[in-house]
Amino acid sequence: MLLASLTTPPNVVTIANMSAELLFRQRLDFDDGAILEIIVWRVPKPVSGCRHGFKYRLFYGYAGQRLIAYDNERPKGDHRHHGKTEEAYVFETPEKLIDDFLRDVDEWRSKK
Repeated sequence: MLLASLTTPPNVVTIANMSAELLFRQRLDFDDGAILEIIVWRVPKPVSGCRHGFKYRLFYGYAGQRLIAYDNERPKGDHRHHGKTEEAYVFETPEKLIDDFLRDVDEWRSKK
């Protein structure tokens, strides 16, 4: 399971010139060239389109090819990309977000 690969504890730091607090950042490079990257910040006020105080970007794919992604870009709010499909995502907690993302990535990789 991919979750076991993410052994680095989250560092809490303040990003220079931003009022966001980095909660978690992890990148894995797979032998087949795939990239998995998870970045989660706590923000002082919700991003446009969201009701929570987090900004995030979770990516799995190859350079120039997104296969699975979760993000909350403005003004779309919380959503996920699965292949060529984009759909709303119901955000609950950063932990559940990461679990949902890693489950999707595990399922995608198991179909290879």
